[in-house]
Amino acid sequence: MSKIKNKTARNILTFIMLIIGTIIAAAALECFLIPNTILDGGITGISIIIYKLFQVPLWLLVIVINIPFIFIGYKNLGKNFLIRTLISMISFAFFLSFFELVKPFTEEILLATVFGGALYGLGVGIVIHFGGCVDGTESVAIVISKKTSFSVGQIVLMFNLIIFAVAGFIFGFDRAMYSLLTYIITFKVIDFVSEGLEQAKAALIITSKGTDLSEEIYKKLGRTTTTIRGKGLITGEKEVLYCVLTRMEIYELKHLVEEMDESAFVTILDVSDIIGNHIKSTNKIKKLNTMK
Repeated sequence: MSKIKNKTARNILTFIMLIIGTIIAAAALECFLIPNTILDGGITGISIIIYKLFQVPLWLLVIVINIPFIFIGYKNLGKNFLIRTLISMISFAFFLSFFELVKPFTEEILLATVFGGALYGLGVGIVIHFGGCVDGTESVAIVISKKTSFSVGQIVLMFNLIIFAVAGFIFGFDRAMYSLLTYIITFKVIDFVSEGLEQAKAALIITSKGTDLSEEIYKKLGRTTTTIRGKGLITGEKEVLYCVLTRMEIYELKHLVEEMDESAFVTILDVSDIIGNHIKSTNKIKKLNTMK
């Protein structure tokens, strides 16, 4: 019973924090960035360009354009990710329409860039930290990363540079440069809030259910694990699982470990670089299994 209560309380806290994060992000866009024609990257950036050119409601664009990306995220990260993302997207769209009625906080371009970027990073960072998503770009980037040698961060950066270049031709390159500065500020704030924007994270999981947990991690997240035999001073024989994953998958991993083994101990580590080949797609794993 206590386990159910704890899970319910955790879910309620998660949903509350997702909404708080979207409120902050929406306020940053509508009260600082959009009135000064400063763009964000990703799907939100594309939505802002279309909104500025054709006056289609931004809240509607954010939902409609993100639909295929939400589906991709669901296929790769599961039902729980879909639920949190839908809550985040709907809340984000609602508060975008709400703050659209609020007078801009400043018309000073530099203040809008700095404070808008910082607030947007804070809001998005909170959403990411609690397993949600307001922009589907990274969902696609994760899929592409698994099938190519490019990292998630590299794919997102290339995508955003294209958006800023297009914005430069449409709105002027001064706005594109301010948008890039905003993106850098947002990037750093998300890095601080959400345990790091860099896509490469490593998880060390000490468990007594190594085989079952490894299979579930692969089944739910598509990530392989390396098993190391360990021995605790008090707990005795244990298995240590090592797994490299993206920041968007950390929340799912924590949930998965809690459900499979309440006594497991998990440590999340930063990975500054990855050298050498590692299996990133299920097709390669299937091929290796058939060769055995």
